[in-house]
Amino acid sequence: MSQVKTVLGRGIPLVGNDVDTDRIIPARFLRCVTFDGLGEQVFADDRAQTHGQHPFDQPQYQGANILVVNGNFGCGSSREHAPQAIAKWGIQALVGESFAEIFLGNCVAMGIPCVTADPNTVKQLQERLMASPEVPIQVNLDTMQVNCGDFSAPIVMGDGAKNMFLAGTWDACGQLVAQADAIRKTAAQLPYLSWSDVVA
Repeated sequence: MSQVKTVLGRGIPLVGNDVDTDRIIPARFLRCVTFDGLGEQVFADDRAQTHGQHPFDQPQYQGANILVVNGNFGCGSSREHAPQAIAKWGIQALVGESFAEIFLGNCVAMGIPCVTADPNTVKQLQERLMASPEVPIQVNLDTMQVNCGDFSAPIVMGDGAKNMFLAGTWDACGQLVAQADAIRKTAAQLPYLSWSDVVA
């Protein structure tokens, strides 16, 4: 299992409330067989409308890995493609005022921490990243602090998700694969499963 205790890098500010999943990855890109290539299409329509001025297009934010957003980020449909597209672009953690519940759950299942902070903290982070895109930013799940240059503030995450990240148990599929032998052993003892079911 892979623990996630801190994410360190550079930040990218994305200002605006209620950024929904259709804006994150438009529906026409959902026909893909795998999630590969979705990073190139993240915020495709927003980026087209801003003619290179969208943060995901601006050169100073290329390579950033922590996204700083406002309220109700990821609302709308439950499409898993939205966090996948963000991750494929390179985002490894999000700091925001609030997140839509299904989007948040999808991020946790992928190992991407989504932490919340009060609106003033988020505003300060976004302003600092706009003024100095090169400033380092760190999300620390041990101390529950976000650090951006000389600025530090508390962050919040539900205990369940936090404990899964710190213990490395966020990857449910990985846990199943790691316990495959124990699962087969238990299944072999169940009277309602045949041996062919167990070995398959």
